[in-house]
Amino acid sequence: MSLTDSSRDRGEFARCRGLLDPPARREPIWPALAAATALAVSSLAFAVVMILAPPVQTEHVATGAPE
Repeated sequence: MSLTDSSRDRGEFARCRGLLDPPARREPIWPALAAATALAVSSLAFAVVMILAPPVQTEHVATGAPE
């Protein structure tokens, strides 16, 4: 009997190993999509508020100070 002869079937071992491997877990896309949507909405809201806000009016303290 030669060394390559064996009572074990290589095909069956490969099938068993394939059955023992856990299935690949897929990452859910919804949390990342929700975070990106929230960030986009908040940044657009901030931009609109900054555009529509009235300008800041300042006056110099030195002009109103008594001499």
